Amino acid sequence: MATGMDRVVRRVRCGEAPGRAVPGLTRPTPPWRGRPPPPGPKDRPLTAELHAFLVSTGLVALAEIGDKTQLLAILLAARFRRPWPIFCGILVATLLNHALAAAVGAAVAELLSGPWFARAVGLGFLLMAGWALVPDRADALPTGTGGVFGTTALAFFLVEMGDKTQVATALLAARHQAVVAVTAGTTLGMMLANAPAVWLGERITRSVPLRWVRLCAAALFAALGLSVLAFGLGG
Repeated sequence: MATGMDRVVRRVRCGEAPGRAVPGLTRPTPPWRGRPPPPGPKDRPLTAELHAFLVSTGLVALAEIGDKTQLLAILLAARFRRPWPIFCGILVATLLNHALAAAVGAAVAELLSGPWFARAVGLGFLLMAGWALVPDRADALPTGTGGVFGTTALAFFLVEMGDKTQVATALLAARHQAVVAVTAGTTLGMMLANAPAVWLGERITRSVPLRWVRLCAAALFAALGLSVLAFGLGG
């Protein structure tokens, strides 16, 4: 006659008691055997990083159209007529500049966390909305006298210091706490706006309705600012 322990062993072997373990006999069977496991906390950061990347790309691409760095790209393209070195110089300068801005923004957000800092970031985005409506001018832009790549990289790095897209990068990094995603997104946004300027020159500014682009960029900055003010940096 089978004992109670024999019946427990047979039930466990037949899979009748998933998720329950008999000490010394078997390991617990996950209750989701045969189905994919439920999402864990490691699945969420990827979505957050992607969101930060896409927001950064779209926002900076809009803010860069008509910006003084795009006007600098047109000026350099007209002067040197060598698009690839200019393109590479813009890419290197933007990566370095925006990586620095994103690192500073994320570090400040980590050190100065709190409701007051979230309000400061939200107000910063609202100020950016007003700044996005102000047209830039191409006067007094440095062009240098060195090689095409070096001149472009140095000029872009210097002109980008304190520019609206650099400030936006720092604010986005403080908002999303994702240095790599924000740097990659803002750099891609800069290249999406500046690559056509390098190859098409002034035609790009004549064919794009700059007023509506500025309004769209300002609306996105304002929406981000209101979101941070309403829900905080994690909202």
